[in-house]
Amino acid sequence: MWIYENQARQNGYIRISGVDEVGRGPLAGPVVAASVIIPYGCNIPDVNDSKLLTPKKRNALYKIIYNEAIAIGIGIVDSWEIDRINILKAAQLAMAISVAHLDPTPDFVLVDGNYPIPISIPQEAIIKGDSQSFSIASASIVAKVTRDRLMIQYDSEYPQYGFLQHKGYPTEAHKKMIRKYGLSPIHRKTFQIDKKHKQLKRKTE
Repeated sequence: MWIYENQARQNGYIRISGVDEVGRGPLAGPVVAASVIIPYGCNIPDVNDSKLLTPKKRNALYKIIYNEAIAIGIGIVDSWEIDRINILKAAQLAMAISVAHLDPTPDFVLVDGNYPIPISIPQEAIIKGDSQSFSIASASIVAKVTRDRLMIQYDSEYPQYGFLQHKGYPTEAHKKMIRKYGLSPIHRKTFQIDKKHKQLKRKTE
C-alpha cells in the first residue's frame, strides 16, 4: 500500500497527499472528497478501500486517521453545482477543494481514478488507487464517513426519504419515496430514477 508513496519520495517529494471522493452515484446529497497527508511509514491496521469496510470499522479508522495525519482537507460540492457542471466535474472540483484545504500544502498528490484534478501541484492519477495506496485509502475512509454523517443530518431535515438507511443511493425504497414525494432540495434533478423514468422537478422550483 506504500508503493506509490515510495515512488514519489524517490522522485524527491516529501509531503504526499492521497485524495479520493465519494458520492458520484447517489440521487441526492453532495459529492464529498478528502485529502490526507499521512506520516511516511505510518502503520494503521485495516486501512483499505472504504467500500470494503463495515461502517463500524470505517468510523474507528476515521478517528485514528485524524489523530495520525499530518493534515486533512475536505471538499464538498452540493447537488445544485452537480446539476450545473455534471458529476464528473463536480467530483474533480471537490477533490481540488480538499487539496486546497490542506495545511501544510502537499508537494505531490496521488489521485484515485482515471483523471487528473484541476490543481497546480504535481499529481498522479491511479485507477483503483483506494486499494493500492495507503494515502488514498485513508482519504477514502475520511470522505465516506464525512458524507455519511452529512446524509444523517439531512435525514432529520427530510425524514420521508430514508437518507439514514441509503445515504441517497438509488435503492428501490429511495426511488419509491421520490415518486411519492417528488424531489427534495438536495436531490440531483439531472439524475434519473431509473432508465425509463426521469426525476421530477424540485418542489422549490
